[in-house]
Amino acid sequence: MAWQDTVEQTVTGLGFDLVELERSAGGLLRVTIDWPWQVPAPGQPAPPERFVTVEDCEKITRQLQYLLEVEGLEYRRLEVGSPGIDRPLRSEADYLRFEGHVVDLTLKAPIGATGTDVAANRKKFRGTLERAADGVQWQLVWSDAPEPKPGQRVSKKRAPAPLQAMTFSLGDIQQARLAPIVNFKGRQAPGAAVAPGDE
Repeated sequence: MAWQDTVEQTVTGLGFDLVELERSAGGLLRVTIDWPWQVPAPGQPAPPERFVTVEDCEKITRQLQYLLEVEGLEYRRLEVGSPGIDRPLRSEADYLRFEGHVVDLTLKAPIGATGTDVAANRKKFRGTLERAADGVQWQLVWSDAPEPKPGQRVSKKRAPAPLQAMTFSLGDIQQARLAPIVNFKGRQAPGAAVAPGDE
């Protein structure tokens, strides 16, 4: 069994999900963990979000230090942490969990769209993640209009910028991450209305 599988078994055995596992040339071993997420039953609200604490990271670190010593894996420093605000999306469950959030996508190949406003060689996109109409694929919805500057007043009469959408399957994705958007006015649910004066 590879050491990566052993690390994953240890993390999941302690009740967490292994989000990412990196090993750098400098001897850094970085393990990113998160609480498991279950798809809510139809008609049921999503369970409250749980966050990884320092104590959780310490517990995983102690177990992994012992395990890696037994396995004889050479490393200089072990770093265990939470995914952070730019969490990678790797599985179907991640896409379901973060539906309605703003994500950054990098495609494996350019979309090759012609006759649209999207450049034919474009591979990187930022937009809102949604389930496509067919219920199988996903779509990203965005606007290429520039964001208003902080404090800038936006007229309510101004027509909203046109939205664009791109449908994709998970096999088309090279990398997907939550967009690192920080709101200093507190957490908001995806799609929540912005209070007047917050634009």
